[in-house]
Amino acid sequence: MRKFNVLSGKKKIVKILAVLMGLVGLSILIATIYPIASYEVMSRERFPILLSPMSDTTDSSGFDSTKASNWFVGAAEEGDFSVSKVAYYTLSIPKLKISNATVAIGGEDLSNNLVQYPGTALPGKRGNAVIFGHSILPRFYNPKEYISIFSTISTLEKGDDIHIHYDGVEYLYKVENLFEVYPTDIQVLEQNTSDAFLSLVTCSPPGDPRKPKRTIVRARIVIPEEKT
Repeated sequence: MRKFNVLSGKKKIVKILAVLMGLVGLSILIATIYPIASYEVMSRERFPILLSPMSDTTDSSGFDSTKASNWFVGAAEEGDFSVSKVAYYTLSIPKLKISNATVAIGGEDLSNNLVQYPGTALPGKRGNAVIFGHSILPRFYNPKEYISIFSTISTLEKGDDIHIHYDGVEYLYKVENLFEVYPTDIQVLEQNTSDAFLSLVTCSPPGDPRKPKRTIVRARIVIPEEKT
């Protein structure tokens, strides 16, 4: 009888452990899927229409998202990411706690810094300065880590500040709009010389490469008179 009670007790313990392990596994699964699902819901509300209706035919197998030359199909290639006289400047976004992040003019390794897309305007100049930054699941967001630095730029809103320190001069930009495009929609890299614009670009949904899109944050420079 005592032996039966011991065996019965062991079975209960095994069942309890099995339930606990199942709950742990379920919680890990939810923690992984929820950020992607929540981003998709938010994306449909904030970006109901992509900039272009073209279908996404990019094959994501073997895609290296840390190389900026891979981000848009038919645009700049690896050899175009050459170094200029001013090799680096910094970017700060107070709302996202990004402070003096390094932007490289030349090179394309997004795991070590932000990258200015080749052929786009320099900060403070007329045209469109385009900056690429990497993103991962928002729950791992760290404004000091370049592998995750742009994971939350989709939370920016119209009027938010973006500060650029370039060649000893500080420029203030204010966000005007946000939208999403496919990797084939390279018109977002085009130059509009009516004013000085800034475009922040990252992969979306963050951490999910199955149906890749690009989130674009477009900002416009604030002239000194407007700052005061």
